[in-house]
Parts: sequence; C-alpha cells; structure tokens
Amino acid sequence: AAGIAAAGALLPAAAGAVPRDVTPLLRVDAFALYVQGLVLAAAFTVTLLAHGYLARRASRREEFYLLLLLAAFGGAVLAASDHFASLLLGVETLSVALYGMIAYRRERRDGVEAGMKYLILAGTSSAVLLFGMALVYAATGALDFAGIGTAMTASRAPGALLSCGLALFLAGIGFKLAVVPFHLWTPDVYAGAPAPVTAFLATASKGAVLAVLLRMFVETGATRVPSAGALLAGISAASMIAGNLLALLERDVKKILAYSSIAHLGYLLVALLAAGPLAPEAVGYYLAAYFATTLTAFGVVTVLSGDGDDARALAEYRGLYWRRPWLAAAMTAAMLSLAGIPLTAGFLGKFYVLAAGVGSALWGLAIVLVATSVVGLFYYLRIVVAMLSSVPEDEAGPVRGPLMPFPAALALAALSAAIVLLGVWPSPLQTLIETGVHALL
Repeated sequence: AAGIAAAGALLPAAAGAVPRDVTPLLRVDAFALYVQGLVLAAAFTVTLLAHGYLARRASRREEFYLLLLLAAFGGAVLAASDHFASLLLGVETLSVALYGMIAYRRERRDGVEAGMKYLILAGTSSAVLLFGMALVYAATGALDFAGIGTAMTASRAPGALLSCGLALFLAGIGFKLAVVPFHLWTPDVYAGAPAPVTAFLATASKGAVLAVLLRMFVETGATRVPSAGALLAGISAASMIAGNLLALLERDVKKILAYSSIAHLGYLLVALLAAGPLAPEAVGYYLAAYFATTLTAFGVVTVLSGDGDDARALAEYRGLYWRRPWLAAAMTAAMLSLAGIPLTAGFLGKFYVLAAGVGSALWGLAIVLVATSVVGLFYYLRIVVAMLSSVPEDEAGPVRGPLMPFPAALALAALSAAIVLLGVWPSPLQTLIETGVHALL
C-alpha cells in the first residue's frame, strides 16, 4: 500500500515533465497520468479491502499483492500506450496477473472455474486482437497510432482489409471490456472470483483498456470508418439493453453488479463515439465516478463476506440497515450513483455522456441510454429495499458477518465521500480532466 501510494504521490511531479514520448511505444501525457492515477487508486483501495478479506482465510496471502502490483503495472502501461506492441504487452501483463488473482482461492471450485473461464476466453480474445492488428498493419503499413491515422487519412476509402482488421481489433477489445456480445464470461467470473479481485477487474482492468481504446480512436480517427463506427454503436446499444435486462431477475448481488458493469461500459462507448472535446472529458469524468461507485459496492461485499463464500445472495443483505447502518449507507450511496440519481457522481457522469451523445447527434444511442437507465432503477433500488427490510435477528445469517477491519473502513469512508463530493462539487475534477483532454486532443 505504501508503494502504491508513493507512486500515486509522484504523479503530480511527473505532470510537470509531460508530454513525453518514451520510445515509440509509450506517450506519457496528462491523459495517461490521469488514468494511471485512477488505476493506482483502485489498486490502493483493493489492497486495503483485501487485507482483512485474506486474513480471514487460510490461503497464502503474500503472492496476492505481487499479482496486484503486476496487474496495476499492466494497466499503467495501457494508459500510456501509443503503439500496438505496447498495447499488447500491457493487455497481457494485466491479463496474466488476473488469471492468478481470479483463481486465488484455489480450494474453492467456483474460483478455479472462474479462473479457467477467464484464461480460455482471454487467450482467445488475445488471438483475435492480434489477428486484427496484423490486418490493420497489412492495410496501413504502421503499428503506431499516429502512423495508422496518417495512412487512413491518405486513403480515400477504407479497404476490406482495414475494415476487417478494425472489426477483429474491436472484437478482441470487446472481450476485455465484457461488452455484448462478448460478455458471457462476466457473471460467472465476477461471482467466482474473490470480492476484492472482482472490484479490481471491474474498475482498473476495464478503465485501462477503455483508455487505450479512446487514445487509439482519437489519434487514428477510426470512428470515421463507417463499419467501425456502426459496429461500435451496435455494441454500445446492445450492452446497455442486455446488461440492464439480464440484471432484472438476478438475485446474486455480484452477478447484478456484473451485468451492471456491462451496461455501464455501453454508456461509456456512447461518449467514445461522440465527436469533439466533450467526448474524452465525458469518458474521464464517468470513469472516475464509475471507479468510486463500483469499488464502494464491491467493498461492502468484501466486508460482509465471512470465512466461506462471499456475500452474494440478495437475502444476505436483508435488514442490513438495522444491523450495520454505516455499511448499508455506503452500499446505498453506491446503488444510487450507479442508478444515476442526482447529487451523486453517477448522475453527473451520465449527464456528461448524454450531453456528448446529443452534441454529436447520436440520438438513437441517447434514447437507449435514457430508457435503459430507467430500467436499471429497478434492480439497484431492489438492493436498497432489501437492506431496509426488517428481518428477525435469528435469521440475519452471514450479514452479521465479521467486524469491519480499519483499512477497509477507511477505504469505504473515503469512497462514499467521493461519490457525494463528485456529485455536488465537480469543479476540481472537471479542471483536472480538461487538462488531460487537451493533452489527448
């Protein structure tokens, strides 16, 4: 934790020396530093949450933190990637660490099963990603984003080779982001992985991949290719619709959050498709809100998890307000933010994304965003209602759980405050993001 905090504390100092190209592979600018800050904040939070979680279990604990640092390093590389080679190295560094983290509780069958599913699907997606990169290179003769953009601008119309390459590239990235139709692994992996690992997977992993996708699209202008833009729009709409609908009847809290993450990535793709300076700004703000909110939700799941299985069943959260009011308050803040209720970070994040979509005349996606956000209210508020329900003391079950360790309590308090603060006083973060947006543009 001290090492991650020291790395984060050095980011403001590094901001005075950017932008800077570190070989042709990496471009360290304000946008890269911003995303790296989010990744480090997620890793720091997961460290605090995992300490008490692992202490309650007999499995070895030391290797977990090594894998977490390796995964954070992979995310940091992705944030600064300006070349297909560094993109692939960052993705694989992140993925290989996650293989071990997801299956870390190897004594549990569901954990090993989740790790195997992620291993097979992540390996397959990497092969698809590489094939797409090869086709793009064959069509443009370049592997760096700037060179690809120059070649695409010089050609009057994209050929079939380039269109196929971009489609395969998006398919490979789609597996990493868990967007529809590449989402089938998400609920099982989220449910089987340890709760702190799921928090990192849902935030830092997806945020870093989305950041490099945004950088590539801005520098290459790939959205100008009709097939790529149409494919991305279809993925965005399908993710918003399927993610929210699949969560409606789900009673496993970790799977509800898994389907929720699919929907939220669909929302983020709306901002990515939008043109103009507001699009990266919307992505930056939404990422910060999504990180704080999702880490809070999975943090509560982590604290409530006993020595056995994680606190997954919705029934385990009944009456939480009457037994552990502070945890219930944190979970409520997270659910309201995910639902996009005003005075929370999630509301302003969705407002930014909607404004970016409307500003770019993406009317169809904007309508889907609003409609599916209304649908999402049902399953988010269902968790809140369950926590408010009154149940007999002798039926409380695992929700009474272990006492909250101080590091986890500190993390949840800071995250809950961030959810509210970003919703009522967004100016400091907006200023910080605008600096990163100018660097990217």
